[in-house]
Amino acid sequence: MAPVIALILLMAAGMGMARAAPPPDADPAFTAWFDSLRQPGSGAKCCSIADCRETESRMVGGHYEALIGHHWAVVPEDKILQRTDNPTGRAVLCWLPPLGILCFVRAPET
Repeated sequence: MAPVIALILLMAAGMGMARAAPPPDADPAFTAWFDSLRQPGSGAKCCSIADCRETESRMVGGHYEALIGHHWAVVPEDKILQRTDNPTGRAVLCWLPPLGILCFVRAPET
């Protein structure tokens, strides 16, 4: 029964992603980069420019935290993409309410 529920949630998330509009300040020049993001392990698409958001991040006790709304959330180690080509200049978080954090891209090192 649990796999059926998980499948329904994934399908619902996918439909939500297809209908979502990018935030008003989204730079369309980054669309291809956002589309290239893949979930660690499964290789499924993380999100799109409509679903991922630039965010604040910080290191606390050896792990990353990302700002979601008004609270800091621990980023699971297995959701961190090992990418160094982040053109946004900030950390990027792909997060959906029913599924949680799908992917996280660190901010470029300065």
